[in-house]
Amino acid sequence: MFSMVLVMLLSSQYRHNFSGAASTALPVEDQPDHLPSLSVRPLSVPLMNHASVEHPQLDAYFNDLLSFPEESPGDCSLDLTCLEEIPPFEPSEPQYFMPAVARLPFPQHLQYAKGTIRPNHRSQSRQDEDVRQAYDDWKTHYLIEVSPPDSAEGPLYRVSFGSTAPQRTVSEGQGYGMIIMAMMAGYEPEAQQFFDGLWRFSRQHPSQKDLNLMAWEVPEPPGGASSAFDGDVDMAFALLLADQQWGSDGRINYHAEAIDYITAIFDSTIGPGSSLPLLGDWVDPDGDEYNQYTTRSSDFMPLNFRAFNQKMKQELGHYFPQGESDLEIPQLALQIGTLWFDVLHAGQAAVTSVQHKVSSLTGLIPDFLVSSIDAKGISPAAGHFLEGPNDGAYSYNAARVPWRIGTDALLSGDPVSMRQTRKLANWIATASKGDPRQIRGGYHLDGTPLGNRFTTAFAAPFGVALMTTPKHQQLLNKLYDVVYSARSDYYEDTVSLLSLLVMTGNFWSPCSGRCDE
Repeated sequence: MFSMVLVMLLSSQYRHNFSGAASTALPVEDQPDHLPSLSVRPLSVPLMNHASVEHPQLDAYFNDLLSFPEESPGDCSLDLTCLEEIPPFEPSEPQYFMPAVARLPFPQHLQYAKGTIRPNHRSQSRQDEDVRQAYDDWKTHYLIEVSPPDSAEGPLYRVSFGSTAPQRTVSEGQGYGMIIMAMMAGYEPEAQQFFDGLWRFSRQHPSQKDLNLMAWEVPEPPGGASSAFDGDVDMAFALLLADQQWGSDGRINYHAEAIDYITAIFDSTIGPGSSLPLLGDWVDPDGDEYNQYTTRSSDFMPLNFRAFNQKMKQELGHYFPQGESDLEIPQLALQIGTLWFDVLHAGQAAVTSVQHKVSSLTGLIPDFLVSSIDAKGISPAAGHFLEGPNDGAYSYNAARVPWRIGTDALLSGDPVSMRQTRKLANWIATASKGDPRQIRGGYHLDGTPLGNRFTTAFAAPFGVALMTTPKHQQLLNKLYDVVYSARSDYYEDTVSLLSLLVMTGNFWSPCSGRCDE
């Protein structure tokens, strides 16, 4: 199976014009032609596709690797009397699910990067209990069983969109739910069953464009639904968490599923020239209005990309260990594995560009960013670019940016993520005047509020950002008190729970060490 994945990666290498250097988020002129994107994923890739790599030694290697001896038909193909040797069919006993023991049970109490802080006015045991209570409430309101139990695989689960549309589920919610279950194992006795049910639900609702990705909304409209980048990336990240938490020798091989999913995400939703996340698999990288230079800021998920980079390099390194042959495959594997760092660096370059040129006083990032192949930089989208009038403002998509980038800063210690997050933390400390209830539900990039509403969807991620700056300890403590017991609806409560996991030291990464390059 993994040979198929490598074939896809090798094909993707040419499609993405890998040059051995990190890609930039800013467009460049004279883009070279690229091979067309493959329309199928690893398990369906024709074996002949690897020939496009034009590496004779590699072709020979794959021919040997994929040439399996034909099975001998044996005497039974001619002598029907030997069928008597086959024992009669007897139905097996029902196979009930036996969960694996959590290897990293909640709570974890991680020590984050040097020079960062956590709420210090409330004991660790009370903080852990805050997370448990938030999780229990979240599970009660948003985790929905959608099929009767099955003796072989168990029920399916989905994350409800909340009171506004309880019958609706989005791929983003499935990703959040899977991460939460992997984190809460050890406290939640059914965490693995819930995780598996969430994953199998996503598999039953594929994107109409790439069947290996999930449809962004369920129920799907009559014509089907395409993918949304962040949901797929969080589900792949969660599969890596599950492999660390429970191992992959059970009903679901989390490791193999993750590798296949990461490969599909890269091939269908990463710009071949920009290395930026596409809005979904529906986007033509060279389209007029939506293309590889139009992106969503909340899709910059550096911690996820670090994990993908490390796991793909490890997988390829294990498959082609050094010294196995005189082929230069180990170096090739290293190059393919580092493509996810091109994605990480492209997103960081985009954020840095906006923070320097557009929002130098606030550090705020817009929901959507646009550029073009002949432009000199990347800039906020205009209103109604995709979702509404605030597409070019710091609104409900970008509200997650302090959590996404801040979590990477805390767990990896990356100086770029740290610098970007601290800029946001310093601004919100000033804008709120030290009162977390003065944080508003959206801002123009100059810091002018979009309205007067307070919501934890914006406040909780700023709590993660404040953790990067010790001088804001008092504000962090106040913000924690406002967030930990607040309950609202699906989006607010889910973002708050994920932020609480970080603020209490209980959010971890599937990486070995700090996901270093």
